[in-house]
Amino acid sequence: MTESNSSNQSPTQNNKGKDPDRPKLKILALHGYRQNGAVFRAKIGSFRKAVAKYAQLVFVSAPHKVVNEDGGGDEDSRSWWFNAEDNTFSGKCLGGPALGFEETLNVIKKVVEEHGPFDGLMGFSQGACLVGLLAAMQQKGYLPYSFKFVIFTSGFRSGSLVHKGFYDEEITLPSLHVYGESDSIIPKEMSESLINLFIKPVVAEHSGGHYVACSGAIKDAYQDFLSDRYQEMLEANHVEEEKTSNS
Repeated sequence: MTESNSSNQSPTQNNKGKDPDRPKLKILALHGYRQNGAVFRAKIGSFRKAVAKYAQLVFVSAPHKVVNEDGGGDEDSRSWWFNAEDNTFSGKCLGGPALGFEETLNVIKKVVEEHGPFDGLMGFSQGACLVGLLAAMQQKGYLPYSFKFVIFTSGFRSGSLVHKGFYDEEITLPSLHVYGESDSIIPKEMSESLINLFIKPVVAEHSGGHYVACSGAIKDAYQDFLSDRYQEMLEANHVEEEKTSNS
């Protein structure tokens, strides 16, 4: 479990010249296949910097170790679940199993209990696929916790048979979807299939490939989306304070 730099600093250090008690949105960040929480955190420095004004990120590693073809395995190479019997994962695999998915649900539940609640979830690639599943499960009332928005980078629908039933309902959560026009690992059509599940998706396409883009219009998209969520949080807090003072 690792948190972003901003979360390790005092509020005063976070916001020089600003209100030291300024709250932040708490976001759980989920890495891609063959990554882990620490690697993902290091790879998305530009994203962390871009959203630091609004958000505190918490990173967690998937529970399943990815083993190489020779039987060895990098301890730090992780997967949220496997969709092939040989314990591998491919976003393009359709009709496979979801080996280890229950264990992942338990890991997320424990992280929420110990470090939550979270205002939102953010995921990249397989992590974004997981965020989509969690959003669908929340829509159906299947989760013991809740969150208010989701951010996808290179997101897609799971092709695992056991997940098919999660995608039969529209999702009302505010969502931001970022994907690369030239992404060959998760082609844009796969990201668009996930986008179509959401009632009011915000979509930002970049010309690049399979990575968390964060420059120009894409950076603006993150900041605009989180600014809106931040205002909603402040308004909700204000309503709660008024209720408390009137009771």
